[in-house]
Amino acid sequence: MKNFLLSLTLVTILFAACNNNGSDKQASDSTSTMGTAATEATVNKKPASEILSAYLRLKNALTNDNDKEAAAIATELAGAFKAMDKTALTPEQRQVFTDVEADAIEHADHIAANAGNLVHQREHFETLSEEVYELVKATGAGQKLYYTHCPMYNNNKGANWLSETKEVKNPYFGLAMSTCGLVKEELN
Repeated sequence: MKNFLLSLTLVTILFAACNNNGSDKQASDSTSTMGTAATEATVNKKPASEILSAYLRLKNALTNDNDKEAAAIATELAGAFKAMDKTALTPEQRQVFTDVEADAIEHADHIAANAGNLVHQREHFETLSEEVYELVKATGAGQKLYYTHCPMYNNNKGANWLSETKEVKNPYFGLAMSTCGLVKEELN
């Protein structure tokens, strides 16, 4: 009888230990999965996402001929460039960022300082768009973007911009010729 009770006790302890191990493993797997999801969310958020977000809002303000909103957003955009965490970039991406940063801030500052002068804001937006395009090409967009071209801007020299929509909404001519342009490239 002693052996039977001892065996029963050992079986009970082993059974409890096995069940407990399974629970620990499930908890560990659950934590690991949550950690992976959090890591994937961090990885999927592109380093230049704040810059891109401000740029797209600026483009939309110019599309709607809203010079005051464009000026306010341009200030945010300059701040996003200044606040960019360069440690999140690879050496190649860091080089591209360094190459475009000063010019992009200068153009954003000019747009910010020129509320009431859409023509001047759009002149600076043209170069700013090229700087942001280079940055997005290097770091990735984290979303679908459309690199769009207006052939008529600047006395038919043309100009490009990034858009979050495939539908053309021209920031260079605004409401006067909102659909002038064509998509040249799709970016992700």
